Amino acid sequence: MTLVELAKRTGRSVSSLQDILTNVGEKVQSEFELLSMDIAELVTMEAGINVKRLHSAEGAEILPRPAVVTVMGHVDHGKTSLLDALRQTSVAAKEAGGITQHIGAFVVVMPSGASITFLDTPGHAAFSAMRARGAAVTDIVVLVVAADDGVMPQTLEAMSHAKAANVPIVVAINKCDKPGANSEKVKMQLASEGLLLEEMGGDVQVVEVSATEKIGLDNLEEALLLQADMMDLKARIDGPAQAYVVEARLDKGRGPLVTTIVKAGTLVCGQHVVVGSQWGRIRAIKDMAGKLTRRATPAMPVEIEGLRGLPMAGDDVIVVHSEERARMLSSGRQRKYEENRLRNKMIQDKPTTSDDSKEVPQWVEMPVIVKADVQGTVQAVTDALKTLNSAQVFVNVVHVGAGPISQSDLDLAQACGACIVGFNVKSPPTALSQEAARAGIKIVLHRVIYHLLEDIGNLIIERAPGTSETHVAGQAEVLNIFEIKGSKSKGPDVKIAGCRVIDGSVTRSATLRLLRSGEVVFEGLCTSLKREKQDVDSVKKGTECGVVINNWCDFQIGDVIQCLEQVIRKPKFIKSESGAVRIEC
Repeated sequence: MTLVELAKRTGRSVSSLQDILTNVGEKVQSEFELLSMDIAELVTMEAGINVKRLHSAEGAEILPRPAVVTVMGHVDHGKTSLLDALRQTSVAAKEAGGITQHIGAFVVVMPSGASITFLDTPGHAAFSAMRARGAAVTDIVVLVVAADDGVMPQTLEAMSHAKAANVPIVVAINKCDKPGANSEKVKMQLASEGLLLEEMGGDVQVVEVSATEKIGLDNLEEALLLQADMMDLKARIDGPAQAYVVEARLDKGRGPLVTTIVKAGTLVCGQHVVVGSQWGRIRAIKDMAGKLTRRATPAMPVEIEGLRGLPMAGDDVIVVHSEERARMLSSGRQRKYEENRLRNKMIQDKPTTSDDSKEVPQWVEMPVIVKADVQGTVQAVTDALKTLNSAQVFVNVVHVGAGPISQSDLDLAQACGACIVGFNVKSPPTALSQEAARAGIKIVLHRVIYHLLEDIGNLIIERAPGTSETHVAGQAEVLNIFEIKGSKSKGPDVKIAGCRVIDGSVTRSATLRLLRSGEVVFEGLCTSLKREKQDVDSVKKGTECGVVINNWCDFQIGDVIQCLEQVIRKPKFIKSESGAVRIEC
């Protein structure tokens, strides 16, 4: 677009935009001269405006492309096992606890010769953002529902992600060979949730399969190819690539590695790219089989290396003309990202109690450092930890990163008193572990998300100050009243309540409450507790005793004396059937 057009869109004057262009080292002869997309984005960001790049699908060479299919559903409903059956491998057995921890992308060549790109998303409640990303990049969603379990919370969530992304759904009812399987019940549940199934007059195909027994896989393949055929999927092959980051991880020898799916155009080795706020020159492109390739075409998942830093999962991959342009665009985006991050941090309110009249509990902060194997998992674990915030403990994620636990993580943890959470990463070296132990830094390592959340939940409960509550520790009934006459030497008259403890125990150091006909008459300290003329500290149920309450002598037979004690009630860690967790105060 021209500079005049950009000024209209941004609401800035042409002269102010020309000043920005001069500052970034670009010369524009006329305000009607066309600006490239990179320069337009850079100028807009410098002007303080948020901008999103939209890619055109138009091109000289538009050809059919394979469908990108995302497999979604509830945890343990057999998503990965179904993919294993389709590509004749065994991934589920390798997954920690049999649960997929991050998105896997690969191409499956069907017996018919057609190829389909599959994405396997995690089913646990903590990985909601990953499922949303899976739905954003996909053409078709395969919704896996277990025939013996039915529609569950993450099944419904997957449906809503697919609907939000406007993506067609093919339902695969798995585990049909199991004794408790009831496909008809599952279909009725899906229909009641607003999914219009084919046999009920809708357009959603339903296929009954069994991943372990390899039943119905041909029908599923047929349904997917039919759906893809109806969608008439085509993409621009020529021109610069538009790609989407599925996952990003840090490799010790090769540096940042980014798993991407090309949407349009062709990604070529040696090109300069900007990925989110990171940039680099593509040094190598590998397909999902690990083979080096020169170029990546639409719907092809590849792993690229050569970036200077680790991008976020969900970022777009943009091809630029030169290293200088890539560096400039990257620094502009980093600056904008940092501004937005600081603004959001300032807006973010700390948890407060809703009712001002209630006693405000003590509030503590729990700093956490999160390290995980890939960028997407880092985000998922961070989001999951934030759900454990409560009115008493605020989980403050001070630093996140992909890769193993390092010395710098330990230094930061020592500086801010944080605990280090490592997810799917190797155990730190012995020297590092010993240093952490000496410094009193807790390192929590896990490979299964719900075990990690349980561990951190228990740590939060430990740290929580709790709320002070008054409990009735015991009750005694007044059976008789004794009076001891006072004198100058002995002091004033004293009335003693002869009682029998009917529940719990009565303690001398506690506060006592006197009830008459169920109503509180007096509350005061116990000045004397005797049993058989002996001073005692406490009296248990079924025992008789003599009680004197400070500043009270109006006892009546039948009164009830309650022994009150202050207890600290800690929060509770609550785990739902769906796998979601929370801290209840």
